[in-house]
Amino acid sequence: MEKTWRWFGPNDKITLDMLRQIGVEGIVTSLHHIHNGDVWTYDEVMKMKNFIESHGLRWSVVESLPVSESIKYGGPDRDRLIANYKESLANLGKAGVKTVCYNFMPVLDWARTDLEYPNGDGTSNLYFNRAEFAYFDCYILKREGAEADYDEATLARLEELRRTMTPEGEKRLVDNIIVKTQGFVNGNISEDDMSPVDTFRELLNLYDGIDRDALRRNMQYFLEAIMPVCREYDVNMCVHPDDPPLQILGLPRIVTCDEDIEWFLNAVPDPHNGLTFCAGSLSAGAHNDVTALARKYADRTHFVHARICRVLPDGDFKESTHLDPRLIDVIRTFETRRPGVPMRVDHAPLMLGDEKMGYNAGYSFHGRMLALGQVDGIMAALKAEKSN
Repeated sequence: MEKTWRWFGPNDKITLDMLRQIGVEGIVTSLHHIHNGDVWTYDEVMKMKNFIESHGLRWSVVESLPVSESIKYGGPDRDRLIANYKESLANLGKAGVKTVCYNFMPVLDWARTDLEYPNGDGTSNLYFNRAEFAYFDCYILKREGAEADYDEATLARLEELRRTMTPEGEKRLVDNIIVKTQGFVNGNISEDDMSPVDTFRELLNLYDGIDRDALRRNMQYFLEAIMPVCREYDVNMCVHPDDPPLQILGLPRIVTCDEDIEWFLNAVPDPHNGLTFCAGSLSAGAHNDVTALARKYADRTHFVHARICRVLPDGDFKESTHLDPRLIDVIRTFETRRPGVPMRVDHAPLMLGDEKMGYNAGYSFHGRMLALGQVDGIMAALKAEKSN
């Protein structure tokens, strides 16, 4: 697999020169300065591509060319936004950037409740606490009928948490769930938003009446519209699984499991319609067997996220070691079936001072460097096995 790294543009504290020194081959990035829904011009695409190549690297994957909310919920301007999207895809294809990762998650790109959950060795990881997420949903967001979405065990934990929650704790949850994990990925809410909860409620309201079937229809409409451009310029689209792969906040989630993946691949059966195989997102759902899913969908996978989660007995989950045997099996599958496919590590630990550097949540330098070294070692061992 090609060793790639998610890089957040020229203002990223982690430089391209640093990445070349640690063995990165390809860059995964986006045009973060362009507003969601606007066209990525050929000139802007080439400016980024040339900058990356001037540092001895290549622009391997776009992550992401964001899909506007209006496309997802089927707003009145979706055809205009899809036309802009097609123009951006054409410009990427003309520039030779051929892989585009995107998601079709309503409102929330990914969700964690703790961005620095302490490990026993002094590092920290991202963590999802179901009771804390329920507290945000029920008592901060105050979503009508939210309690009905949680089981009795979670509700019991929620009640214990309610008795000890502080204003500082509530602010931490808001920051972690809808601000710090969203704004840096062309999200709907920025760190400059003075009323993020109010903004978030307004976004949720856009999905009133949009159920799972409606969201599926809108995804199919989008994919059918862009496939002619993808065929013309040989651009591979690869959807990122929902993170976590669960129904949350009353929103429909449609890339959560084997049945969902099979549906969208069959709904638009074009080889350019593919999957970002994020082992971490999929493994955050106890219902998913990530090794079996990797084997089943390797041929339709255009991009791999090498990370893994461990689901705890109470339904919480945390990012796990990149040496997890399941991840080794996933890497084995793609090294065998999809040699050369772009792969990046992410959501690695904060370690060796990472926590003081202000990196984007989940995107440390030392932690990801360790993870890349571990995955590189796995890949090298697998290649040695094949040569013997």
